[in-house]
Order: sequence, then C-alpha cells, then structure tokens
Amino acid sequence: MKRWNFHEGEQIAPGLTAVQLLGGGLRYEAHLAWSVRMRTLVVVKVVRPDQVADERALEGVRREAAMLRRLAHPLLLRSFGATLDGDRPHLVLEHVEGPRLSTLLRRYGMSLEQLLPLALNLCAVLHYLEQEGVVHLDVKPRNIIMGSDPRLIDLSIARRVGELGDVRAPVGTDGYMAPEQRDRDRFGEIGPASDVWGLGATLREAMHERVPARLAAAVAACLEPRPLDRPSAGELGDVLEPMVDALPAPRLGRFRPSPRRRTHHQEVHR
Repeated sequence: MKRWNFHEGEQIAPGLTAVQLLGGGLRYEAHLAWSVRMRTLVVVKVVRPDQVADERALEGVRREAAMLRRLAHPLLLRSFGATLDGDRPHLVLEHVEGPRLSTLLRRYGMSLEQLLPLALNLCAVLHYLEQEGVVHLDVKPRNIIMGSDPRLIDLSIARRVGELGDVRAPVGTDGYMAPEQRDRDRFGEIGPASDVWGLGATLREAMHERVPARLAAAVAACLEPRPLDRPSAGELGDVLEPMVDALPAPRLGRFRPSPRRRTHHQEVHR
C-alpha cells in the first residue's frame, strides 16, 4: 500500500496545499489541506498512488461525489467538488473539527448523556438517507466524526436502492456488516435495514453495561438477523426521543436536539 507522502505546504492539486495526513484505507488517503480559493481548511480524499489505475477505487470516488451532489443534510459532510481524472483523482470535503467516534470510544468511552443524543442524530440522518433511496452500507464508529454536531462520513460504497441487486459479494466492514450484506440468499435483501444494523452495532459498542432496559431492547432490535424484524431508523428515533427529552438539559452538551424538540420549544415561546 503506497502513500503520497505529501509534505506540509506541498500542492496536492491546484489550489490545495497539504497540512497533514488524517488517515486512510486500502484505496484512499485523507489529508487536511488549505483551499486557496475558499481560504479555509478542507479535507482532500485522494486515491492512493498505487490505486490510480484501479477502476474500483475510481468508481468509489465517482460514486461518493455523485451521492454528495444530490444529498443535503446537516449531519452529512458537504462536498466542494471532485477531480476524477489525472494523476491524483480526489474529492474535496468539508473539514469538521473533532475526533472519530472510534477514537473517542477507545480513549474515553461515552456517557449515556452523550450516547442518547448521538443515537437520535444518527437516526435522523439514516432516516433521511432512506427517504432519498440511499443505503450507506458502512455505518460504524470510524465513519462518525464527533464535531459540535456529529457527522456521518464516507459514502464511497453507498448505493441507491435500485442498484443493490447488483451487489453480490460481501460489502461493508466486519463487525458492523448486517447478515444480509454477507449472505442475502439466507437472510434477505440489502436495504435501509442494513444501515440500522450498523447503527445498532455502533451503539452496542458505545453502551455501558448499565443502560436503561428500553435502550438495550431498542439496540437489540436493530441487531435482529432478518432485516424485516428490525425497526426503521425513524421508528428507532421515536423510541429514543423520549429518553433524550428526559435527560437533564444542562448535560446535553453541544449536541443538537431533535427537530421536534426544537419545534416544541419554538411553539412554547411564541
């Protein structure tokens, strides 16, 4: 697996200069960079040098760029364009200050007062994707940035619902992959319920041993083997919202309250 080894100040692409390496995977690297045009920090997701000729890597960038052009939600990263040809195919993304959820869990864990609002926010963005006919296919702690508002990232393997019939090989990440993403003939069709499984696996990892029984039951329902037995993201949100409402207000931190809670408070103060 080769790296670009950009030095600070080196040009990644015209108008984009490297600041530091953020991470990466098998096919891509993510770099914090300075955008000369926008005069702000951005994230540049660039295909690794040994993957530039790999059609699967290029297709992942094309797919993510296309997805982000048509999707708009406060908890999804914004895209600022893509270059899909040349020596360094790349995608320019919004930079959000904050650690990945995977890092936060590994170092500090998470309190119930943090977990419940996070879960409700993730239900909101997965509900939106379902309404848009998109399945993320890789919901996991590493793909959640814990900024002032959490963000779900990485749509490189996401599919529209109508394209899922073409997915035959296992797709996703071990530990967060729904059973049907491994064996659809046995468990059923891949769809929005597959993302609910990923959410359930993420919440299970973040939970303490002592959590409210209703929360434990809701997470267990997300991990039912058959997709039809799982709640939708919207239904799960309906279960979680009263739990978030019951939290002491000063301990909600910087998480965004749910839309219905904001509407309620707006109506009260009219």
